[in-house]
Amino acid sequence: MSDAEKRTFTDEEALSFHKHPTPGKIAIAPTKPMATQRDLSLAYSPGVAIPVLKIAEDPETAYDYTSKGNLVAVISNGTAILGLGNLGALASKPVMEGKSVLFKRFADVDSIDIEVSATDPDEIITVVKNIGVTFGGINLEDIKAPECFRIETELQELLDIPVFHDDQHGTAIISAAGLINACAITGRDISQIKVVLNGAGAAGIATIELIKAMGVSPGNVIACDSKGVIYRGRANDMNQWKSAHAVETDARTLTEALQGADVFIGLSVKGALTQDMIKAMAPKPIIFAMANPDPEITPEEVYAVRSDAIVATGRSDYPNQVNNVLGFPYIFRGAMDVRARRVNMEMKIACARALAELAREDVPDEVAAAYHGTQLKFGPQYIIPTPFDPRLLTYIPPFVAQAAMDTGVARKPIEDMDAYRHSLAQRLDPTAAFLQKLQGAVLKAPNKRIVFAEGEEPTVIRAAHAFEAAGLGHAILVGRDELVKENMIEVGLDPAETKLEIINARVSRHNPEFVDFLYERLSRQGYLKRDVQRLINQDRNSFAASMVALGYADGMVTGVTRSYDQVLEEVLRVIDPAPDGRIMGMSVVLAKGHTLFIADTNVTEMPEAEELVEIACEAARTVKSLGYVPRVAFMSYSTFGNPMGVRSEKVRDAVAMLDMMDVDFEYEGEMPPELALDPSKRVNYPFMRLTGPANVLIMPAIHSAAISTQLVQSLGGATVIGPLLLGLSKSVQIAPLSASVSRVLQMATLAAYEQDAIEAQA
Repeated sequence: MSDAEKRTFTDEEALSFHKHPTPGKIAIAPTKPMATQRDLSLAYSPGVAIPVLKIAEDPETAYDYTSKGNLVAVISNGTAILGLGNLGALASKPVMEGKSVLFKRFADVDSIDIEVSATDPDEIITVVKNIGVTFGGINLEDIKAPECFRIETELQELLDIPVFHDDQHGTAIISAAGLINACAITGRDISQIKVVLNGAGAAGIATIELIKAMGVSPGNVIACDSKGVIYRGRANDMNQWKSAHAVETDARTLTEALQGADVFIGLSVKGALTQDMIKAMAPKPIIFAMANPDPEITPEEVYAVRSDAIVATGRSDYPNQVNNVLGFPYIFRGAMDVRARRVNMEMKIACARALAELAREDVPDEVAAAYHGTQLKFGPQYIIPTPFDPRLLTYIPPFVAQAAMDTGVARKPIEDMDAYRHSLAQRLDPTAAFLQKLQGAVLKAPNKRIVFAEGEEPTVIRAAHAFEAAGLGHAILVGRDELVKENMIEVGLDPAETKLEIINARVSRHNPEFVDFLYERLSRQGYLKRDVQRLINQDRNSFAASMVALGYADGMVTGVTRSYDQVLEEVLRVIDPAPDGRIMGMSVVLAKGHTLFIADTNVTEMPEAEELVEIACEAARTVKSLGYVPRVAFMSYSTFGNPMGVRSEKVRDAVAMLDMMDVDFEYEGEMPPELALDPSKRVNYPFMRLTGPANVLIMPAIHSAAISTQLVQSLGGATVIGPLLLGLSKSVQIAPLSASVSRVLQMATLAAYEQDAIEAQA
């Protein structure tokens, strides 16, 4: 399958993503208020003169009065862009902007991309040297070897801030972490292992240097390139960096080098490693096949001949992914937090060891929830942490910072490491990871069959294709074959290649079974059998819901062409509520620093106190299943009785009922939003039971719930997912009317996720 076929988006969608609504992926935002004339006077003239004079007196105060200490430059000349080669500086800008986004997303490091139109190393060194004073760190990216070696080395000497070429060291650090754990699992002493590396480019050379610094014997490492083994005395295609790792050996080919080898590290090309080569390796071989986009050999091919192997790749669809995002954000975070003058070998080793140690710890509930309770456990299939492990930001930087302090390159040592870890935890922004967590969980159980009830709609067809292409599950379109295929062509999909399953309700072989099933449910509700036949033939929600109810599908998504209330009524004809469940809608509001769950946003217009209790319990159960600790706040215009009103009395009664129950979540009310979300406002209410900001808001009526979520979304700065339909015995999600492809895909993913949760609860 080609790279284009693996993608879940078209070229046009990728271009539109980068172009709209604002070109590019990054922007500059002020960190100080700019609302008044006084604000402007402080921000610029004359107020700016004061810090200028301070910095002139003591350059170190630039870290105190400017953004220098949290600002990294991502610099490239575009000579080695991903796997695309030398396409020039300007063409590298989307990649460098993407790297800047990753810095912010994973470690809250501000970053700006700088593309340099020069290929001469001296020119690049001069440019970076002269602008280096602006930044707290320099991340070099996509600069080809061997020039990258010299550029990084000289800039490390010229600048007193961290300079780090991620193409070299990122892969080296993550693979070294995996190697530590693979050796532990297989009972090997790292100083005694025999390693063969294939691919002596920037990442390969850096990997050799790092594992040698960690204790691997230099005489036990054989490096190979496209010409074969790098041995002492070899004359062709050599440079000083390769020569430094030449060894005395009779081996001349990769095949010969791998005889009896313990470890294979591949940074080369697809197909470079064969099953016969693996057969010749030592017992319990360690194989890191990290060529991208396709590894030197797939794990399936390895396990077919060596079931005792430990395998890692660069791919996200296999266990043990060697992903650079596990390294560079946290290395810079730790280095910059102690104002390190450089990233030295000890700091790289500290990062590798920290990653290795983290993989050995119990995986937290947040990660387990993302995999629907599949508890990742240290072993051959889990030697490297997952990229979305929330502990990375609090775990890795302290190791890096400590190594910087221990080796004397830190200018601002951390006095209280526990307090530092606490400050790191406050930087976490879970909102961007919410959907990724769900998708990661669904990808671990991709056999879910999700039926898309409105399968003739172009938007739904595209979403179903994206769902299946992403490996999230099996998509089923309900609709007339010819019309579905016509609309596939209209949206640029080839029906012959797409191969989405299409079911025409009118001619389905399950039609009689569905009619009998639904007639038994509706016969005493005024429906004749011919009425039910008409529903199954013509109403796609009735047909799709029957598929789910009778086990022919695991979940369904609908709602694009009909109102929420109408769709819910149609679904409830077919599918029962869950035992002790509460049918309700819950919206997820994702904003910086907050993930809020708001209920009931769609079902109960004016809930009574008993219904508010049920809504709170159902919301708390779902929030826990998503990996969060629920803190429930009952919303009202009144604050603990002031002023009183009819709706606030209902809320007070609900809280009183919960007081009489044995529930396993925090709750409090009645209160306005500011009191629920900002603990600093609670000074006048010392009796409040919430231990932190509320994350589950129970609204007194559907109007306030729906209006608040739609208002936040319309004003911007937040993303609203859902509402999620909760409380049914089977997984059904209703997308908003005229929902976009991404919204339908979100709801389908939630349907697949929720079905796992329903099964787990059962």
